Amino acid sequence: MKISPQVAMTLRQIMLMNFGFFGIQYSFGLQQTAINPIFSFLHADPSQLPILNMAGPITGLLVQPMIGAMSDRTWVPRLGRRRPYFLIGAIGCSLCLFIYPHVTALWVAVLLLWLLDISNNTAMEPFRAFIADTVPEHQQSTGFLMQSVFTGLGITLANVSLYIFQQIGWLQQTSEAGIPYWVFGSFYIGAVCSIGSVLVTVLSTSEREPSPEEMAAIKAQPSGPAHAVKDIIVAVREMPTALWQLALVYLFQWYALFIYWQYISHSIVQSVWDSTVENTEAYSQAVAWTGLVNGFYNVVTFISAFGLMWMARKYAAKYVHAFAVTLAALALLSIPHIGNKYLMFVPMIGFGVGWASMMGVPFMIVVGSIPKERYGVYMGIVNMMIVVPMLIETVSFGWVYKTFLGSNPANAMTFAGVFLAIAAAVTLTIKTAAKPATAE
Repeated sequence: MKISPQVAMTLRQIMLMNFGFFGIQYSFGLQQTAINPIFSFLHADPSQLPILNMAGPITGLLVQPMIGAMSDRTWVPRLGRRRPYFLIGAIGCSLCLFIYPHVTALWVAVLLLWLLDISNNTAMEPFRAFIADTVPEHQQSTGFLMQSVFTGLGITLANVSLYIFQQIGWLQQTSEAGIPYWVFGSFYIGAVCSIGSVLVTVLSTSEREPSPEEMAAIKAQPSGPAHAVKDIIVAVREMPTALWQLALVYLFQWYALFIYWQYISHSIVQSVWDSTVENTEAYSQAVAWTGLVNGFYNVVTFISAFGLMWMARKYAAKYVHAFAVTLAALALLSIPHIGNKYLMFVPMIGFGVGWASMMGVPFMIVVGSIPKERYGVYMGIVNMMIVVPMLIETVSFGWVYKTFLGSNPANAMTFAGVFLAIAAAVTLTIKTAAKPATAE
């Protein structure tokens, strides 16, 4: 399927080029819901969870901008500029997901998380630049928000699969390491989805071949990691004002999200089961229900992404994002006060809308301020803005949790809700130079 950036794309074409995001987000969904419970099954102290999750922000900080800068300077015949990177990343994800439930020690689980995150980041970053490269400017709101659609589908399947396998009676036993066998099935499915969905994108969507002048410019640029680092440094120095303002939004937004993923199962076992992680039976039920709840908010993400596409064409993207993140903030503030497990789905409606916006709308806000020839490096820098707050959270929140929040997961949820509310307010201050689509 040949694509030209000057010709309008069909919805089918946009869906196929984003389909690989489905498998990548399945893997991300397991990281959200299953990795921290595995740490807990392997007897990690709850206050250690932030530091044990340092792999995500560190690898995102180093890998995503590096891959972005390198992909700007890449052209592989028959594969293109971005596709080689997310193909390699998907292979790594599949291998890590297949191995992960077989870990027998906490340090092995942490090491494998590092390898999984490197693979995820290698695959994820080029997809952002792939959209910016390929989709016509007037369709970029649809292109970016279609990633939210497949984000919802991928993470929904990851989370719901945990609940479904947990209901199978003969999977209730545990491995020698204490990991329930019902966890294994979700990881095996993820291993297949990761490489399978990316292959659909690679085989169905070609990249626009550079003109002779563009090819000459690519070949003239020095290649390799060292030059990529220099390119990142220069890009940061020249970064448009809108990206600096988005960085402040992301500081609060992603700090809060990392808290949610680390402590949501702890909060649910406390408020719904009136228990703690030390009660293995209650915590196993809470983990499975957390998977179902997270799966539900990603169903909402899938559905609401279409509504956000309409809103982004009608209203400025920053107003759409501020509205959606406010809904997510209200969701987190209400979670600790819900004692009925079925009512836990209500706040997930707001959280799902917020998550749909987070996956697509911020890129719409800033894409008009980014030079087209540097989409890769700047999309990598935008992802740095995501992982830096996560890194800050991993090294700071354990202390905050014990010192100021009384080691209470309910207080952690409230803290995260307040940070999301701040992120929504700061979003309104962003000044953009151009419209990413038809409104801004």
